[in-house]
Amino acid sequence: MANQTQQQPAFRKTIAIEGMTCASCVGRVEKVIQKISGVDAVAVNLATEKAVIHSHQALDQADVVAAVERAGFAVLKAEPIELQIEGMSCASCVGRVEKALNAVSAVAQAHVNLATERASIQLQHDVDLAVLIAAVEKSGFEAKPIQAQSIQGRQDQHVQDKKADELKLLKRDLLIATVLALPVFILEMGSHMIPMFHQWIMHNIGSYNSWLIQFVLTTLILIFPGRRFYQKGIPALLRLAPDMNALVAVGTLAAYAYSLVATFAPQLLPQGTVNVYYEAAAVIVALILLGRFFEAKAKGRTSQAIQHLVGMQAKTARVEGAGGITEVDVAEVQSGMIVQIRPGERVPVDGEVLSGQSFIDESMISGEPIPVEKVAGGSVVGGTVNQTGSIRIRATAVGSDSVLSQIIHMVEQAQGGKLPIQAMVDKVTMWFVPVVMLLAVLTFLVWLIFGPEPALSLALVNAVAVLIIACPCAMGLATPTSIMVGTGRGAEMGVLFRKGEALQLLKQAKVVAVDKTGTLTAGKPTLTDFEVVAGFDHDDVLAKVASVEAKSEHPIAQAIVLAAAERGLALQPILDFNSVTGYGIEAKIAQHVIYVGADRYMEKLGLHPEAFAQTAARLGEEGKTPLYVAIDDQLAAIVAVADPIKASSFAAIDALHKLGLKVAMITGDNRHTAQAIAKQLHIDEVVAEVLPEGKVAAINKLKQQYGRVAFVGDGINDAPALAEADVGLAIGTGTDVAIEAADVVLMSGSLIGVPNAIALSKATIDNIHQNLFWAFIYNAALIPVAAGLLYPSFGILLSPIFAAGAMALSSVFVLTNALRLRAFKPVLLATKV
Repeated sequence: MANQTQQQPAFRKTIAIEGMTCASCVGRVEKVIQKISGVDAVAVNLATEKAVIHSHQALDQADVVAAVERAGFAVLKAEPIELQIEGMSCASCVGRVEKALNAVSAVAQAHVNLATERASIQLQHDVDLAVLIAAVEKSGFEAKPIQAQSIQGRQDQHVQDKKADELKLLKRDLLIATVLALPVFILEMGSHMIPMFHQWIMHNIGSYNSWLIQFVLTTLILIFPGRRFYQKGIPALLRLAPDMNALVAVGTLAAYAYSLVATFAPQLLPQGTVNVYYEAAAVIVALILLGRFFEAKAKGRTSQAIQHLVGMQAKTARVEGAGGITEVDVAEVQSGMIVQIRPGERVPVDGEVLSGQSFIDESMISGEPIPVEKVAGGSVVGGTVNQTGSIRIRATAVGSDSVLSQIIHMVEQAQGGKLPIQAMVDKVTMWFVPVVMLLAVLTFLVWLIFGPEPALSLALVNAVAVLIIACPCAMGLATPTSIMVGTGRGAEMGVLFRKGEALQLLKQAKVVAVDKTGTLTAGKPTLTDFEVVAGFDHDDVLAKVASVEAKSEHPIAQAIVLAAAERGLALQPILDFNSVTGYGIEAKIAQHVIYVGADRYMEKLGLHPEAFAQTAARLGEEGKTPLYVAIDDQLAAIVAVADPIKASSFAAIDALHKLGLKVAMITGDNRHTAQAIAKQLHIDEVVAEVLPEGKVAAINKLKQQYGRVAFVGDGINDAPALAEADVGLAIGTGTDVAIEAADVVLMSGSLIGVPNAIALSKATIDNIHQNLFWAFIYNAALIPVAAGLLYPSFGILLSPIFAAGAMALSSVFVLTNALRLRAFKPVLLATKV
């Protein structure tokens, strides 16, 4: 019988670990977890800061946490639980839901987003989902769990359908309210504003009959299209947690009730105060429904980036099987299956090309407009478009493991996040509605006691105006709508914000620190220079040098061999090969003796490299070390192999300088090479010859010197530095999106995404400031006007009808302003790296 450790693992557990900085940390964590009873295998990844544990029995989370803590590290809590919240209408609703969730003992932190209508809940320990849903329902709202994102978007289809139904219902109610409110408005306001119309009503309808008509129409409005405000607002009042619906409910019911008394029991009112305000109640409902309708439409547009990404997934795939090729639903494709893709089709899943050749449009993930050639051995990404040829691929990642699914998940996480600036908004709006209701009561009392006649009527009108104009919808929408549109636009540009708060921090960055290898440069040695002396053939000399270097595994040698292969040069047989320690190599090809080495080797052979003096000087300025080639005791060529600077790096650094940022380069390379590259790129500061852990110290020093630091690296060996920086930007490779250490992932694989990300951050935060300024100033300025502050000096009063229109306009302005970010133009267009 096989022993326990040889059993097939039946359980897989992934945990996030905090505090690891190097490979020895990884080893310590793996060692302590391996000792837990039942564990078969454990793999810890420093870049993702996660441990994947395989076991043949269920593991107690407490045992795993205790083991990791004994090793000196901390286990981060599981991925946040997402809930769909229904029924929220303003910022005070957000505050109440957050308060209810945070009151649950298992909840470490809860964030609620009004624009996405979602709650993100970080738990301290496991808790039954029903407890969280019950907490939300107790606060007066509905909650439903959100499952893991399905790449086909089916998981969100129910939500999308429900929102579409809500929009239809809003449109219907708005139409009914408008049709019924229009005659009420004409009958009452027309008679006040047009004397002839007033006379016509008096002679043909009669004042009392006009009031009865208004009563019937307004009653219908409040009972049918307006009942949503009372169904939600009155229970909120009874819970002593008023919201926007409560403000509308109290305001309209006050106007309606006063009008009822004036119509059917006028003797109860003081002389001179018998007036009706049916038109105020009716038109307020119609105008607020109009605002809600525009809000709902605009909210749908803010999430179009996600919908666009989901729509990129192919619906079917052509899979090879024993019975031939079968077209199946893409959800049925499993890893390892062979899939055929014809010209013009979307790639259904991530995979490796087995055969065929084609060009694929990958602009959806990298922003790169130029199609990329794919041949056997290359990788393809689901959702990209196959253009010219047919290819066969082996599926490597499907469903939630695919690149497109990870992109969608990142965008959703960022859109659901809260910026630091939102904390101030939350504190204000939590108390805003109760304060407004107190102000409305105060307004009523002041006008009733000190106001001119008819004091009661004026007190009512002004109190209702205060209630209606102060709805904090615009405050609640100001930040999340801009985040949604900004992060969505970023995704379309190949800039993925993994965390919403990175938007605000990136705008505050004063210096951008950049890793050299793989970020500024291509990341692999390339033959950059090859010049021959007159009388020698370029390709013949290169073929001979490559033949000699093919015997070596050194990266420089491999770069020369690759350059020869790219020119179609055949390697020649080597007769003798000898390494001359400290100088170079010597080999014999046919009747020729080849020497390759540094200048001192040439001098030892009695040859003078001065013929290449100018070239050698230029190479030295560029940080390249030249090698020389001699054939049969004659100097033949000068060779330079280097890690070339990406073409995109020049434009990116220039763009960063134009944005007013300092640029620093942090590298483990030697100081001479680093300074040479910095000189070419006009980099402001160079930190060279540092180990990976030294990059963390360098970043801290830059923070002290400049302020906030953004660090750009490749997301793997730069994980500690990415985590230490205020904002970490990882340069992806088009498919490597699961970079957990970074706050922002740049899909283009080049630095062009950095100035684009920073410019987008500035635009988004500026947009949020505009929204918040409008929302706060609007309320601060118009509440006193609604209360009648201008009446003593200017005789100006704000009608509740105009208050309702202004309130609706406020929210529509905020949403429309946020949608302007969809037109954001990148600072740099995607180019070849």
